Amino acid sequence: MAASVTGIALVPAHAQQPSRETVLVSPEGDILDYIPNDGSVRWARDNRGNSVLVDNWGNVVATAMPAGRYFARNNDYRRDRYRDVSGYPETDPDYFPPAPSSDFGDDLTTSSVPEMREALPGDIERQTLPDADFGNSQEMPDFNDDSAALPETTDPNAEFVPGPKFEPATALGKMSSAEITALQVFLDREGFSPGVIDGKKGSNVTKAIEAWQNATGDTLDPNNADDILERLRLSGGMAFTTYEISAADAAGPYVAAIPEDYAQKAALPHLSYTSTTEMLAERFHMDEAYLKEINPGVNFTIPGTIVKVIDTGAAKTGKVAKILADKGRKQVLAYDENGTLIAAYPASIGSADTPSPSGLVTVERIALNPGYTYNPKINFQQGTNNKVLTLQPGPNGPVGTVWIALSKPTYGIHGTPEPSKIGKTQSHGCIRMTNWDATELAKMTSAGVTVEFVD
Repeated sequence: MAASVTGIALVPAHAQQPSRETVLVSPEGDILDYIPNDGSVRWARDNRGNSVLVDNWGNVVATAMPAGRYFARNNDYRRDRYRDVSGYPETDPDYFPPAPSSDFGDDLTTSSVPEMREALPGDIERQTLPDADFGNSQEMPDFNDDSAALPETTDPNAEFVPGPKFEPATALGKMSSAEITALQVFLDREGFSPGVIDGKKGSNVTKAIEAWQNATGDTLDPNNADDILERLRLSGGMAFTTYEISAADAAGPYVAAIPEDYAQKAALPHLSYTSTTEMLAERFHMDEAYLKEINPGVNFTIPGTIVKVIDTGAAKTGKVAKILADKGRKQVLAYDENGTLIAAYPASIGSADTPSPSGLVTVERIALNPGYTYNPKINFQQGTNNKVLTLQPGPNGPVGTVWIALSKPTYGIHGTPEPSKIGKTQSHGCIRMTNWDATELAKMTSAGVTVEFVD
């Protein structure tokens, strides 16, 4: 099964002009009174469908927004605002870290990784991804809802490659939801992801502890609440903080629902979030139901509303030299050039029907906010659809917000519209991760990095 993955479409800036009812607002809140026509900026769309001007590195120069909305807000164009509030005893009123926004600014992701551009200027694609090599076939590769998969099965004679063996983690005892959340947040900040933060025990938490212990040489007692809280303090502060919903957060745009049928998906202008709660849950690495649970009775659609969220802290940084896709653990392990484990993420990797490959492959390119092309002529048909369909980018797209293409055609590492299922279900051959974990890994990865599938 195969697909094509494309970045957002860009056109020259001078090809479009905002209407008189629209203003261009910089990330600092200033109004731009002109559009450069020297080719240094281009029009694009962010994850929410907003029209934005970006420079050649994908940085947002300005966002187009209705003039009435801008002036009604008294020129206070601050999308991510924190302020002192009371009512959450676990939150230090003097501690309000910068709001975690999209990893690449203003929720815009493109087919480039800005942080890698100086060291590796030629490794990241910034335009439509080229066709995969399928001999004389003129069709683009395609893949299904969850991931891509080769039409042939894995070689039964392939060598069995065992994954690394980690010391088992201490079993989690009787813990409150807040204590489990604190543990999950600490691991998430360290780069050893527990998947969605939901205040619940599970295999993803245990795997994250084991990988963290292997990387650090330290032992973590998950049942020692005082120790976990002290580690949290040293890593940036308490697990919870507060966030003020902005007018832009409430406005979206959102879609009412994401249909299962691909023809209906293709008719949507974007595959963005379906609600403010879904958007905020993903921004703060949370399970949507948990976000609602800790904010009982809150209306998330009203600007100015203060909500309780996870303080995710700074994203993990570093340079990945090798990735292990551990099928048995359902975990992706990232190593630096010295062979040191620096990050780990829960993942869904293949299934019995559509297995992942074995052995070594390499990263070929990275596409952020990718589009999706459905082609039933290869070997995959969704429902009754028998025509090629183009699905627009968005976090609720079939591969989420990230596509890391591998040298094995049609295989890749990618995001997902259903983060709560990661590590708990099977994929169709690829490596499926939460959107935020896949984005973090993409920022530390470049073309040529080795990816080894182990059992």
